[in-house]
Amino acid sequence: MLTIKINGQDTAVNAEPDTPLLWVLRGELKLVGTKYGCGQALCGACMVHLDDEAVHSCVTPVSAVGTRSVTTIEGLQGNEADALRHAWTDIDVVQCGYCQSGQIMSACALLKKTPQPTDADVDAAMNGNICRCGTYPRIRAAIHMAAGSR
Repeated sequence: MLTIKINGQDTAVNAEPDTPLLWVLRGELKLVGTKYGCGQALCGACMVHLDDEAVHSCVTPVSAVGTRSVTTIEGLQGNEADALRHAWTDIDVVQCGYCQSGQIMSACALLKKTPQPTDADVDAAMNGNICRCGTYPRIRAAIHMAAGSR
């Protein structure tokens, strides 16, 4: 039995230390906003925050969480998150939507670290996220809109 902080609450989880965090979130805790995409940290659908850093939960063992705080899309809060949600809606970023929770998690981590990102900053931060629908121009525009609205 491990205790980890998820979305602000200490949570007991019954998992082997090498179990991917994604399986704990989705399987045991039923936090299904974090998606399974590739299982190899290539697509970004599984992004969560460890403290304020975006990480691929599909390759992060639950034991690696330690005392850091896990934030999933369900628990994402704050000015950056609110601004991103509004921009995502205003620009109509989503097509199929599968990758969007991971996209927003990566974008939020970027804005917390770099409040006024350049296109190069956005490209670097979002490099680990794949959108099969190709909404990259709208994603970039929404990030810039969110940066300007805060």
